[in-house]
Amino acid sequence: MSLKKIRARHPGAALPATSRLRSLRSALALSLALGGLATAGAQTLTPQQQRFREIYKELIEINTTHSVGDNTQAARAMEKRLVESGFAPADIQILEPFPKKGNLVMRFKGDGSKRPLLLLAHIDVVEARREDWKTDPFKLQESGGYFTARGSIDDKAMASALVSVLGQLKQEGFKPRRDIILALTADEERGDALSNGAFWLINNKPELLQAEFGINEGGGGELRNGKPNLHRLQVAEKMYTTYMLEARDVGGHSSVPTKNNPIYALSAGLERLGNYAFPIKLADVTKTYFARSAPFATGQLAEDMRAIGTGNPDAGVLERMTANPAYNAQLRTTCVATMVQAGHAENALPQSAKATVNCRILPHDDPEEVERLLTQAVGNDKIVVRNLGKPLRSPASPLQGDLVKTVERLTEQMWPGVPVIPAMSTGATDSRFLRNAGIPMYGVTGMFLEPSDARAHGLDERIEIQRLYDGREFLYRLVSELAK
Repeated sequence: MSLKKIRARHPGAALPATSRLRSLRSALALSLALGGLATAGAQTLTPQQQRFREIYKELIEINTTHSVGDNTQAARAMEKRLVESGFAPADIQILEPFPKKGNLVMRFKGDGSKRPLLLLAHIDVVEARREDWKTDPFKLQESGGYFTARGSIDDKAMASALVSVLGQLKQEGFKPRRDIILALTADEERGDALSNGAFWLINNKPELLQAEFGINEGGGGELRNGKPNLHRLQVAEKMYTTYMLEARDVGGHSSVPTKNNPIYALSAGLERLGNYAFPIKLADVTKTYFARSAPFATGQLAEDMRAIGTGNPDAGVLERMTANPAYNAQLRTTCVATMVQAGHAENALPQSAKATVNCRILPHDDPEEVERLLTQAVGNDKIVVRNLGKPLRSPASPLQGDLVKTVERLTEQMWPGVPVIPAMSTGATDSRFLRNAGIPMYGVTGMFLEPSDARAHGLDERIEIQRLYDGREFLYRLVSELAK
């Protein structure tokens, strides 16, 4: 806005010169501030937002990939940030059971009148190659209203937000009624590896993580056309397990084919498995998810979602819904062939043929029954079905309680009219280890993304700048409410 226009709009232009100058400066400053707020990422940051951004940038720019990264370095950097906020070094532990795979555990001590709250986030990231990205994946980019970098969402957004939130609470003199445990862990992206920090801690130092309930990744908000649409609260996830299917024969010369070709036997078994559908099994989380999602759908889809929400859908509903792979994965256990290997020479009959089959088992399903049905579906006793690792049972977290009510209340405060929808992840997070140990875990971040722009694990991973700051504010309010 020009000074001429400001004078025209503000009667202070008639004041004495000194007062008029102060008036013009104030009006210009207000105009510039309002203009900045209209531009995503350009607004003046509060001191706490600025500190959060510094923590976020530092954590992102420490490479924590498995190949060349150093999780311990990242954990120690976050330790320094927490000490700077006023936490005693004695309240923070860095545990490094494997080289460069350090984990941070801090306890913000409360008065003990309530059981502890666990805040969990992993600080390792998946691989990213510079030649594939538009920018350096390990340098935080701030442009076009987005933060772009590897880990900008998964999961350094939540990890740095939790460090920032606890630092603010400490500086404000907050006195929690329950201990707040912060765990920043390694190797979540490597699944069930022994170096997985959450897995190692709960098996070797369980006393450090014992809590009434905990918060982790796995949930988050969904945008529709740029506006908050729904807020997912992850309360369950599927069990993960893998099978090796193998057919064998003595082999021989390719010029003399036999009927016992392992490739043909395995191929036929995989085709039968591909045509098989595991039984549909509905649990409370599934019914609630579809019932609360129905108002955001239209037509037949909305009717079908409501029918599943009642727990008694007819065959037509199930046929239509399972035609969608995403809904199908919510409704039943799935097993799918992901890799094959066969033969040893182009001029020899194969001596073996192998296939890797990955299964994602409903948390309320029976893994032993799944294995029986898988073997039955393959339908060939010449194919050996071998489990490569027993699935970890992980019961769903309760849909009732203070945490769920608090998430719903804060969501309404920050995003009026946006519903909280309990959900089951078809993938996996570290929450499964804690749920298995009897600690209810809830995936919730307050960070909203467009489904079509979900880039975690992919190229040019990014999050809208304002959505990141909003998520940090949500986590500040959530932790404050749960700990008071």
